[in-house]
Amino acid sequence: MCEDNGFILHTVVKASNVHDSQVLHELFYRVKEKVGKPSALALDAGYKTPAVAKRLIDEEVRPVLPYTRPKTKKGYFRKQDFVYDEANDCYLCPNHQVLTYSTTNRKGLREYKSNPMICQECPFLSQCTQSKNHIKVVTRHIWQGYYEEAEHLRHTEENKKIYARRKETIERVFADMKEKHGLRWTVYRGLEKVSMQAMLVCAAMNLKKLATWLWRATQGSSFFSHLGSYFHQNRVQTLSLNPILSTV
Repeated sequence: MCEDNGFILHTVVKASNVHDSQVLHELFYRVKEKVGKPSALALDAGYKTPAVAKRLIDEEVRPVLPYTRPKTKKGYFRKQDFVYDEANDCYLCPNHQVLTYSTTNRKGLREYKSNPMICQECPFLSQCTQSKNHIKVVTRHIWQGYYEEAEHLRHTEENKKIYARRKETIERVFADMKEKHGLRWTVYRGLEKVSMQAMLVCAAMNLKKLATWLWRATQGSSFFSHLGSYFHQNRVQTLSLNPILSTV
């Protein structure tokens, strides 16, 4: 995770079978504790989940999430073709039939099912479902409202400007890690050793950026004296100046 100027704030190393969206909660907590809560957080599609949207909105952090393509098979109705009726807690299909609430599964998804007696006579059945019992099931996460709010914010100009900064901040950081600092592959085994390597690389990248900034500010004159005084007076305060964070 980095701030708007490209300084790395924190990194967390997990096993490859842990999804990105699960790591975000720990990473966000650590950054919030050490640096402070940001005003906005730009994320890529891997973090676009109802749980992440809920966490950020509850923390009063603006979620900046990208557009994701529908995952429906070609030739079938997409989920957005089914209209949710919040007042009656049901879905309406493209043929104006009601899908009523059935149950909530272990993944936190509320299941809405159609009436098979009506579906088997529906002219749109081949575009709706391949179910042998002619039952269409539409799911809705219990935190779907937070996800929809984040999706609404995606269309605002502020979100578009913030998200456009990702290619200049975290994407550049990630590319430099792989191409210049050997993090395309790990050379150690175990989370502890790999975490140590990642933290050392992040510290080195921050020092390189800081040195570049100070060199430009002083135009090379008395550079090392300025560098020493800067660390003594400011330490890492630069990292908390900009409230907008970005993560991969």
